[in-house]
This record gives sequence, C-alpha cells and structure tokens, in this order.
Amino acid sequence: MTEPNPLDLRSEDLDRLEQKLVSGNIPSLVAMLYQLTGDDRWLADPYRPRRAPQIDNNDDGGLAPDIRAEICAAAATALRAWAAGQPPAVPAPTGDQLLQLMSLVAGEPVHADFEPMMADELGFRPQVPRRPTQVKRPMRVAIIGAGVSGLLAARAMDLAGVEHVVFEKNDDVGGTWLENHYPGCGVDTPSQLYSFSFYQRDWSQHFGKRDEVEAYLRDMAAECVDHSVIRFGHEVTEAEWDEVERLWQLRVTEPDGGTATVTADVVITATGQLNRPKMPDVAGAENFDGLLFHSARWPENLDLTGRRVSVVGSGATAMQIVPAIAGDVEALTVYQRSPHWIAPSSDYFRPIDSDVHWLNRHLPFYRRWNRFRLAWTFNDRVHPSLHVDPEWDGGGRSINRANDRHRQYFSRYLTEQLDGRPDLIAKTLPDYPPYGKRMLLDNGWFAALREPHVELVTDGIAELTTTGVRATDGTERPAHIVVMATGFEARRPLYPIAVRGRVGRVLHEIWGEEDARAYLGVTAPGFPNLFLTYGPNSNIGHGGSFITIAECQVRYIADLVCTMIERDLATVECKQEVHDRYNRELDEAHAQMIWSYGDMRSWYRNAAGRVVTNMPWRVADYWRMTRRVELADFDIEGAVVDARW
Repeated sequence: MTEPNPLDLRSEDLDRLEQKLVSGNIPSLVAMLYQLTGDDRWLADPYRPRRAPQIDNNDDGGLAPDIRAEICAAAATALRAWAAGQPPAVPAPTGDQLLQLMSLVAGEPVHADFEPMMADELGFRPQVPRRPTQVKRPMRVAIIGAGVSGLLAARAMDLAGVEHVVFEKNDDVGGTWLENHYPGCGVDTPSQLYSFSFYQRDWSQHFGKRDEVEAYLRDMAAECVDHSVIRFGHEVTEAEWDEVERLWQLRVTEPDGGTATVTADVVITATGQLNRPKMPDVAGAENFDGLLFHSARWPENLDLTGRRVSVVGSGATAMQIVPAIAGDVEALTVYQRSPHWIAPSSDYFRPIDSDVHWLNRHLPFYRRWNRFRLAWTFNDRVHPSLHVDPEWDGGGRSINRANDRHRQYFSRYLTEQLDGRPDLIAKTLPDYPPYGKRMLLDNGWFAALREPHVELVTDGIAELTTTGVRATDGTERPAHIVVMATGFEARRPLYPIAVRGRVGRVLHEIWGEEDARAYLGVTAPGFPNLFLTYGPNSNIGHGGSFITIAECQVRYIADLVCTMIERDLATVECKQEVHDRYNRELDEAHAQMIWSYGDMRSWYRNAAGRVVTNMPWRVADYWRMTRRVELADFDIEGAVVDARW
C-alpha cells in the first residue's frame, strides 16, 4: 500500500486541516496520531475508541464530541509537523505494538494470531513479490479466466517473470462483474475492503455498484496486467494431462467458433464460483408468452415501465433487484423459498465525502487503519459466534449466547421495519440461527415489501402458464416478465470444463455432482500442476472480502510455480494423504459450525448435508495456511525437455 508523501500537502490544505479531519474516522485517526507522535496517552482512556455495534462504521469511535475535537486538534498539529519534515515516531509497528494498535482501532481485544497477517496486509512488514531465485528452465502457465483471481494470477506471473497466457471467454476483463448487470447490482462488502491490497481507489460510495466495481477491475488490469497475454473470446472447454510430455493440453474455442489445442506446464483456473447461472427447470416454461431469463442474463435496455414482474428467489441477488425496480413496475411478485437474516446498514447508499477521499490520499497510515477496521468488522470478528455450543439450548433458533444476541438484534430490526404488517413479519422472520445462510444488508428490501403493489409469496412455483406464474397452492398471478434469481452452480467448481488428469481420471467424476474437495481449495491428487482459485471450501461464509482470499491463493500458487522453476521440477502433485487429512479436518471443523447445524438448507451444502463451498477457518487461519508452500505436501518429479506454446 503506497504511503502518502508529505510534499503532496499544499499550504491551503494545511490551512483547512481541522475542517477536513472532522470527516475522518476517529479510531483510524487515533492510530495514525500515535504513529506520528509515539505518545502513549493516545492509547488509553479517554481517547480509546469503543467497540462498534454490529457492522456500524463507528466513525465517532463511541467518544464524546469534546474528546473527538481534542483528537482532531492533536492530529492536525502532528500532521503539520510531519508535513514540515518530522518523521513518524512509529513508522512500522509490528509484534505487540501492532497488536495494541489493532485492538485500539477495533475497540476490543484482537488475538495475537492476527498480527502476522496484518503486519503484511497493512504494509508494516515489507512484502517482496515472489520471483525465482534462479531459472533452470522456462515455465509456461495458462490462466483460465480474467476476473478477480485471473487478473491477480496474471499479475503474479508477470512480477515473477513467468511466461503466461490468459484465456477469457468474454470480450473484456471483470468476470462476474462483467456478466451481472441487473438493476441494483453491487457489493455487500465495503468497497474500501472489496479491493486489492496493492491497488486502492477513491470509491464514490461505501458499497460500490456494479459499474464502478467493473471499472475498478478494468483500471487495475490496465495498470497492473499485461493485456497482450489475454486472449479474449477464448473459452477453455477441456483440459487433459499428457502423461508422456508431462504437460496440460487445453482445448480452446476461439471467437470464430473454431477450436485450438494449447499446451502448458501449469494451469491456473480462475473461473469463479458465481460464474455459471443455475436455471431450474420449471414446468410450462415453454408455454410462457412473456420474457423469462436468469438474473445474470439481464437484457440490455429492458424497460419495466408498466410491467408485471415476478422475481423467483429472495437471496442476495433478488434483494438487490427488488428495491431497484419496485418504483418502475406496475406490479411486483417475489417468490420466496426461505427468508434470510438481514442486517441494517446506514452506509449502504451513503456517498463517501470528498474530504474522506482527501484524508485517504494525503494522511500517513490513515487508509491502512481504515481498511483494517473494515476487515475486522466484516471478517473474523463474528467468527467465534458461529461455533455451536453443545450446552446451549436455543430451541433451534440460535447456537450460542452471542449468536442469540445477534438473533435478538436482527429480529428487533425486522419487526421495527415491518411494524404494522404482521403478515410480512410472519413471512420474513427466519426460524433458523443468524449466519446459517448468507447474511444480507438492508438496501431498502423491507421498505419495498411494504409497497402496495409488491407481494411476497411463500408458496412454491408449480408452473408457468401462458400469462403468468401458478403457485403450488393453485393461485395464478399474471406476469409479463419472470426473473429467475436462482443463483449459480456454486457447488460445481470448474463446471462445465472437462478436466482429465493422470491415467484419464476425470475430475468431476471423482468429485461427483456436488462433492468437490481440494487441498486448501487449490490442488487435488491425480491432477499435477493444476491449481485452482476459488476452489472447493474457499468461500468465506462469515463475511468479508473474497479478494483477500484470492490474494492468499494466488500468492501460494506463485510460490509453487517459482519453486518449480528454481528446482527444475516438471510436476508437483498434492499427496493423497495430505489432501485427505486436510478435508477430514475441514469436515470436522464444519461439524461444529453454524452451516452444518440441524437441517439448514443453503447453497453452501450439498444434498448429503456436507458444506462444500465455505471454509470453516478464520481469514487469519487461511492466510497462515497459504503463506508459503510446504513442498513436503507434494509428490514431485524432475524436469522434461522444453517445448513452446
């Protein structure tokens, strides 16, 4: 993370410093103030920020106005000294000192397990991109996909000096953010956190919308990735291991419809988890005279004015679509299979003030601490409350005391928002513990449901008729447009690519229909030199930014590739016992967590009840697991004669 330069501060900015600091986040300012001055008094009461309630932005740190004013005044004095050439007293805190500052910003104790990760993530411990220390032979890497993970992989290979090519089925970068452009589409993680650690942006609002996220990815690709290696309009349909040559043979469909075969020493898959729409078979679909489509295939320039629209689904996508279109349509029907827990968010549509952008750009350490604060709030902070307490009797509605407090808080918010509508309260109040399914943020969902032309239906869909949708209770509701917000093939990684490894082993036959497994979510026995991003069990179900996980995985894969180059290795293949032990420990951990609780139904679990998408680990745990490669986890083979693309 690039640190601001004091020379960038102009005299007119210094004159208005106090005015700008009023817009700042107090916990981040206090940490910055300590680093600039080294004065221990800022670490104690009355200046110590309080813990944020739930996912609140906590800009005031829970401190009284006079204390906040004192902090801002002291920060202005310290910043003017810094601009005049006085170096920070604590430029790179690590160890106990960093841990103390992390706890200060979080407003609660942060465990020492988090110090190594945050020292790196915050830039206080220098990070050097992985490059081979010696090159004994060239290595050729094929990357499938140019979304978040694919761009990270391409950048990592470029920094390592490794020859690579990226195959992208679309005409531009962006992955799921390119393909999904339905109304209301955006992030439900703060944009300052849902961003690359090395590539920051002045986001227009706290939770960026799709167009801004897509533009961010395009900008990152333009500045950090060699576009000449990306082959747009090229879709990989098959990958087969050549045992004799010890290479991967990729079957690629080209833009003109023709096919080509490409060889690579290493294949990195970056096809994403929310990539292939899941379109259920609905009886009578062929008879429907209206417009039927999946939310990920929203038609360009679709005019909803005066239309009757049915949205099938009530998860994250539907929750973004419904409030966004409710004001345009004549009637809106939402078909809900099961309700979701919804958290309040005062920041969901709130723009980021220009003074905050200025603080991020010009204040030393401030952006780093703001990012940490968001990471703590939206990542591992909630993790302890997701473990089942065997002594706790929550009547099936909570799994421990903390989880029950969450339930009470979210229930109270729901009933407040739907006051006077007992019918909607009965339909939308979940009967399972919070976090059992993906948590959602209120973006106007409850307000939209209250509209007189919006109806929430909890009966299933029996069939489509020529003019609408018939529910299982026999009621038919007219519709001009039916939107299937039914999710993606998240339980089928790499689908529909056919992957064949050693002795013709087919990856999807080994995994079965919905039981994918991989070591660290990255690699599997029988498939040498095949490395996955966003593979099985690498989703973070307790919240936060997947980009953090993607950076962990790509760093690990880059370490593997560079190790192969340094040691003249032709193949690395995860050992079966290593793979099995990891997945056994993963399943054992999940057995004690919320997503495996009772008969919870979600896209996280397969038909047998096994959690196949989420990891049970904290982000800090996964960071440690993927920090560096243990070559002892792999069977290795020596090099072969080189061949070109």
